[in-house]
Amino acid sequence: MKKSYRVKKEKEFQAVFQEKQSCANRRFVVYILEKPNQKHFRVGISVGKKIGNAVTRNAVKRKVRAAIYQLKDQIEPACDFIIIARPGVEQLTAEEIHTNVRHVLKLAKILK
Repeated sequence: MKKSYRVKKEKEFQAVFQEKQSCANRRFVVYILEKPNQKHFRVGISVGKKIGNAVTRNAVKRKVRAAIYQLKDQIEPACDFIIIARPGVEQLTAEEIHTNVRHVLKLAKILK
């Protein structure tokens, strides 16, 4: 995924968190910030230390990024969102992560 599609800076993460608009399922929490004049969506991925060591956390991030990449044509362009992984997600396969990401994005009304 290109850098222009990522929320990277601490200020950008805090702006999304301060909006306090969120949805969740058992595996993920999504925080949303509407940006009407934006050309495409931007996503931030957060995987905490409760998930596991660095290798495990990076594997989860790769799987979440792959799921978002597969869904990118269906995602609303006018928003920034952050996906936070909950403990237990490290045991899921890539397909299960894809299903859970799709579910939480539907709950958040980010998917078209």
